[in-house]
Amino acid sequence: MSKIHHSFKEDIIKGLTSFPKSLPSKYIYDKNGDKLFQEIMAMPEYYLTNAEFEILDQHKTRICSEFAKDGDFDLIELGAGDGKKTKILLKELIKNDFEFHYLPIDISQNVLMELKETISKEIPEVDIETKQGTYFNVLTELDEYRHRKKVILFLGSNIGNLLHENAIKFLKAIRNNMHQHDMLFIGFDQKKNPQTILDAYDDKAGITERFNKNLLLRINDTFDANFDLDHFLHWETYNPESGTAMSYLVSKIHQAVEIKKLSMKVEFKAWETIHVEISQKYNEEVINWLADQSGLKVHSSYTDEKSFFKNYIFTKA
Repeated sequence: MSKIHHSFKEDIIKGLTSFPKSLPSKYIYDKNGDKLFQEIMAMPEYYLTNAEFEILDQHKTRICSEFAKDGDFDLIELGAGDGKKTKILLKELIKNDFEFHYLPIDISQNVLMELKETISKEIPEVDIETKQGTYFNVLTELDEYRHRKKVILFLGSNIGNLLHENAIKFLKAIRNNMHQHDMLFIGFDQKKNPQTILDAYDDKAGITERFNKNLLLRINDTFDANFDLDHFLHWETYNPESGTAMSYLVSKIHQAVEIKKLSMKVEFKAWETIHVEISQKYNEEVINWLADQSGLKVHSSYTDEKSFFKNYIFTKA
């Protein structure tokens, strides 16, 4: 049994026997989940992609110069996905003859294979090595890359999938594996009109609903369960005070779901929820507080024209 398969099993048992029920969003990502997320990123309502594309395109020269100012470096990307945004930086680095090694990390082996193939075709000069795993598992291995500067990428506001307490633990774990000249380049979605945020996570075409329900499909396929997707409603909430968007799957009826390979039967009351995703939004004060609590400091920041999104370079405090 692979490490990820074992973690999936343990998280299902823990999440579906807890109250309230929850399942980690990282397990949404398989071949189907990867495809659906690419569709989400192309939606007009999902402003995050275009905002970060704009930042990277407009500021790529300055960003890459910051990365390479101390010479050769390892570019380590957590949650690399399809790498479309990262390719903007990779092309700029190659254009300027900067020496670097690219290490994309993702929970999905499928997406890593596709990324390596497209990089080899589009930017064959890039020295690439892929690594499958979850953020926390891979973080413990980052110290292997200590012979030269590390630049750690964490794009797309993936930090927003963690509540502040866990975000601080995550940032501390990165900080503990950073040396004096290492950098963390990280994206934070900013607070804005609450309706803009709700529309991004509850699109009229229902792509986000299919994406979140893919988690149930994976449990069906992997552990021989009988979740009926039509018996669950996708529901999104956003609290403008805390900046927290939450995604739920809500049982429309009283039902019992069997997960045969885990010898489990899970009962759902009518309108009982499974929490599947959090998407945290930020402002300057919160980001500076997170950095301070984590032993990091803001080195520089970049934003788009509407100030919807910001990318920061953090260094060790």
